[in-house]
Amino acid sequence: MPEKADILNRVRSALSSALPMEPDFTPEHIECDDEGVLILKGEVQSVKAKKLALEAVAALPEVSGIVDRLRVTPASPMGDAEIRAHLRDAFAQEPGFAALEIAERGGNTLTLFKGAPTGPLGRIEIEVDNGVVILNGRVPGLDSKRLAGVLAWWVPGTRDVINGLVEPLGDDTPGMLQEAVRIVLDKDPFVNAPQIRVGAKGRVVRLTGLVSSDAERAMAERDAWYVFGVDDVINEIEVGA
Repeated sequence: MPEKADILNRVRSALSSALPMEPDFTPEHIECDDEGVLILKGEVQSVKAKKLALEAVAALPEVSGIVDRLRVTPASPMGDAEIRAHLRDAFAQEPGFAALEIAERGGNTLTLFKGAPTGPLGRIEIEVDNGVVILNGRVPGLDSKRLAGVLAWWVPGTRDVINGLVEPLGDDTPGMLQEAVRIVLDKDPFVNAPQIRVGAKGRVVRLTGLVSSDAERAMAERDAWYVFGVDDVINEIEVGA
């Protein structure tokens, strides 16, 4: 095992190479234990930056595990109570969750705020801690888990999403990932989804098509990055009238 100082230098170098879009990024805290487990704490500007940073560090052979404490700068600072209110509305109104119970956890108390009309097929438990949304419970499929994570990321005050929802074991294919991104784009009112084509190879999503503004192009890419399981997004969407 290399010296800890050498490992930390390699981690910093990997982060610098992985985040050229964030030249001023400096981790608030990096620590490595004797087993090669890295604790990484800091703030980045986007989910894209967070995922690329974690992927770059995980690729180092000296790193055996990562304690992820990277947080994303929120689009609009919110307190936990306000974030919970947004999440309650979003999850309760989501048609795809009609057969699920939705509950909110605060400390040791679990409060059910949406039941299922004909017997639940699962339950999503929501918790918010200093802007970090924690999702637990059991859902009927990976599509539900992915949608729940995106809905949490869509709340402007969210700094991170820890998606601990459990779904039945099964294969996860590029086609499933492609369909998940497609569903998210269809649900985003700020994106003209029919104008965008989605492809997936492995864990990489490719977006093509034509939209009317740079803002819409960027939003479509962010939506893809929000999806659980996406490791990279190739944005080839064109902007035109």
